[in-house]
Amino acid sequence: MKKLLFACAFILCALSSFAQLTVTQLRVEHLENPMGIDQPNPVFGWVLESPARNTMQTAYEIQVSSVSLKKQGDMWKSGKIASEASVDIKYAGKPLRSGEQYVWTVTAWDNHGNRSQIAKGKWSMGLLLPEDWKAKWIESDIKGAQPTYFRKDLQVGKKIASATAFVSARGLYTAYINGQRVGDDFLTPGWTSYKHRFQYQAYDVTRLLKQGNNAVGAILAQGWYSGRLTWKVGNAPFGEKTALLMQVLIRYTDGSQELVLTDNSWKYASGEITFTGIYDGETIDARLAQNGWNSTGFKAQNWQSAKTVDYPFNNLIATQNETVKKHELIKPIKVITTPKGEKVIDLGQNAVGWEIVKLKGNAGDTVRIYHAEVLDKAGNFYTENLRSAKATSTYVLKGGAEEVFEPKFTFYGCRYLKVEGVKGELNPDNFTFAVVHSAMAKNGTFTSSNPLINKLQENIQWGQRGNFVDVPTDCPQRDERLGWTGDAQAFFRTASFNYNVQPFFTKWLKDLAYDQNKDGAVPNVSPDVLSTDKRYAGGVSGWGDVATIVPWQLYRAYGDLRLLETQYPSMKAWVSYLEKNSKGNIRSIKENEQYGDWLFYSLDNDNGGKSAITDKNMIAQCFYAHATQLLVNAAEALGYTQDVAYYSTLLKKIKDAYLSEYMTPNGQLVSNTQTAYVLALQFDMLPEAKRDQAVKRLVKNIELYKTHLTTGFLGTPYLCHVLSRFGQENTAYKLLLQKTYPSWLYPVTQGATTIWERWNGQKPDSTFQYASMNSFNHYAYGAIGDWLYREAAGLSEDAPGFKKLIIRPTFNKDFNQMQAEQYTPYGKASSAWDSRNGWTLRVEIPVNTTATVYIPTKDVKSITESGKPLSEHPEITVNNSDVPKGTATTFRDKDCTRLTVGSGTYVFGFTPAKTGSAE
Repeated sequence: MKKLLFACAFILCALSSFAQLTVTQLRVEHLENPMGIDQPNPVFGWVLESPARNTMQTAYEIQVSSVSLKKQGDMWKSGKIASEASVDIKYAGKPLRSGEQYVWTVTAWDNHGNRSQIAKGKWSMGLLLPEDWKAKWIESDIKGAQPTYFRKDLQVGKKIASATAFVSARGLYTAYINGQRVGDDFLTPGWTSYKHRFQYQAYDVTRLLKQGNNAVGAILAQGWYSGRLTWKVGNAPFGEKTALLMQVLIRYTDGSQELVLTDNSWKYASGEITFTGIYDGETIDARLAQNGWNSTGFKAQNWQSAKTVDYPFNNLIATQNETVKKHELIKPIKVITTPKGEKVIDLGQNAVGWEIVKLKGNAGDTVRIYHAEVLDKAGNFYTENLRSAKATSTYVLKGGAEEVFEPKFTFYGCRYLKVEGVKGELNPDNFTFAVVHSAMAKNGTFTSSNPLINKLQENIQWGQRGNFVDVPTDCPQRDERLGWTGDAQAFFRTASFNYNVQPFFTKWLKDLAYDQNKDGAVPNVSPDVLSTDKRYAGGVSGWGDVATIVPWQLYRAYGDLRLLETQYPSMKAWVSYLEKNSKGNIRSIKENEQYGDWLFYSLDNDNGGKSAITDKNMIAQCFYAHATQLLVNAAEALGYTQDVAYYSTLLKKIKDAYLSEYMTPNGQLVSNTQTAYVLALQFDMLPEAKRDQAVKRLVKNIELYKTHLTTGFLGTPYLCHVLSRFGQENTAYKLLLQKTYPSWLYPVTQGATTIWERWNGQKPDSTFQYASMNSFNHYAYGAIGDWLYREAAGLSEDAPGFKKLIIRPTFNKDFNQMQAEQYTPYGKASSAWDSRNGWTLRVEIPVNTTATVYIPTKDVKSITESGKPLSEHPEITVNNSDVPKGTATTFRDKDCTRLTVGSGTYVFGFTPAKTGSAE
């Protein structure tokens, strides 16, 4: 009996130990269970969970096994490694094989003596070498914007163990096996710098194939490759003709395998999609449908033989980011009859995607659906701001039973649908709008006691989703939708808080580096479709700086040192370009080569006030210094000591030249604008002795404009950060809460559901700004989201990838509650403050990290945690020494207590010091 009791106690103890530490969210190349990885040495990561406070990983063990060999750890056994590392752990086993599937397990240990249970993940490899591709590129004689339908019959004579399809296209494709869609991705293979590389996708198609007769098919459209792009009607920027590539690897249960390949045995024809284009929409004529074309038993005697094309394979890469997928399905909120008598559906939300429509009628009946973001002052359908983009769906009915129409190779940015051709009243139940965007995981949330600020945050996230359709675009509705670099750099930090954009930007940055000119100039858009026009040749300050800003910020957000190393040559080339195009360390620019503080407050946009014009040369000098500083930062992180020394010296020369050229002896800048002082203070262009007066001039300028911002794309992201840094939290909050133009909340009060391109895209009298450039879904000004997360709610990183955190909220009397959550590479972190029933600060720190928490009082004895004084919490360290100068606001410097905490959830009670914005 004693032995039995001892055994039971031992088992219970072991189970308890396991329960204290859990491994979750296993990732390979920052993706969960990815298929088709082409990194020969991929990186692993996981998240740890534990109810115990102050939990740190002390060791881990990884084992990797090949599915085909079915032997535990046959590829890699790391052994027990003493390490805190739980992200970006590089594979160090036997060489991985093309097309192979792998299973991996991880076990972790913590500082409390707990060992986790074994957690399991999987991934598959892509095709690692050009010669691994046995398929041929195929094309058809179908020209223009009409898609091609390809098909092939095949026999499978054995029992299938597994099957993987590798698919790519010059254009866009949708693949099928036995009438069923392959995968749930859209707009594949995605948009890359087609001059240099094409993505392919890998799919597990085991369940789609069967023993016996099978049919494989695909629809191929122009997409971004050979379709119309930019406002230049008729251009095909990358190639004239589309092509398809497909290779299916079938493994049989007897150990043998077979390949199904695109070649000239495939047949092609046209089908029901008669026209499709990114900008102009899609036409589907159901009368032309060839039913069963992608299934077995279809008679294809009138189909023609595909032509093989000798395109290279060495520029094919596996998909590195999340593909575009369907997400929310929006139902209309009402049907409107406009003053012009138009039938219009209101979705209630400016969104990106396409409609799914149920229609019934006679053969040949034609229904057209037009797309718009807004209604005009009179309440009529407004499409002038789409410029030349037709953005129209045309559906021709086959007749008879109810039919369902849905585009495949286009997308629309819209809130309103104008419907023509439907007889009688519109039934809103027949319309659904499918929201599409890259399948990024939602990464963070921000909420407060102010409904308008919450709506602003919601609009920011909608704007991000709508413009993150495989590349970070400027707008999703007009004849543009390009990866503008200035917009991307301005918004990146906000983007990284809202969603996990690590894979998304990793892929895009590599395209950016490919598109970079030999002299180091960075294009204005990437993928680059504009540089052949001298007006858009690149090298623009604040736009080209994306090459340094985003890699560094991505490293800070995710801790990915490998990406920083990959992008370092691009970063260095950009700074070298700036250096070569400088005289006496002053950035030399031509007027038409710079955009300046794009879309700043201007008399052109309003009938009163004073234009906030900031000297473009001064802006260029500030960003020259910032790019150099970030290059120094990257060199330090990578251990490039010679570059650190060289560029540190260059940085001092750049700043000295700035002071000589753009600042008077009494500290006034050449341009007396908000952006001028914001950039000078944000980038440390001024000596410390001159900074206080610069802050005063900035605040005075804000007061001159009656507490309105006047900044454009380059000044806006830093405005509130600078105010917070230099003790002007009240002014930052006043700007945030301003409701009249120009302000963040003005569009919200006008009914905006996304971020506008212009501060006054819709004027107070309900008329619109210039139709030539007036997007109502343009995320750049949503960069305020970064300040909401990091300063207002107070959740920020203190080390790359949030390995260390700072919890340092900015309290304000106009709010009684504020909360931010962030899913870091180590797990969920949060900061939530509340003053409704006494002041509390609730924080959550992930396992395997630590944090510094700032409590706004010096009275340590008055601070409680979970209702108990800090003296009863030995796991919390009090560090009440002065905050290092220049690292926090005046309010925080003088009146805070710093606490060092480990993982866990804490609820701090306190009475704030009677000073600053919490007063």
